Amino acid sequence: MTQLLTFRVPLPKADRLWAVVAWQGRRSRIANVHASHDAAEADCVWRSQQVYEYRQFLMAEQKAPLRYELRQIARVDLPKSWSPLPALGFLRGQGF
Repeated sequence: MTQLLTFRVPLPKADRLWAVVAWQGRRSRIANVHASHDAAEADCVWRSQQVYEYRQFLMAEQKAPLRYELRQIARVDLPKSWSPLPALGFLRGQGF
């Protein structure tokens, strides 16, 4: 039997974080947070590349493509129930 274990990485201790924000149409959600701009930028580029690779699938499903941007946020701006957005969650129907 295969069992999927979820692993939640603790948030960085910094007061100011770099957020990768996912947009689908007019809706947005914080996809992930990082302590450094370089790490957030690398994550943003990787996520954007994954959406580009699966663009045909998204068009066939008639879903608005995701786009990502970087934004600096305060730690207190994260909702208490926030969890990272799976990078390829749109393939399993996980979205906003």
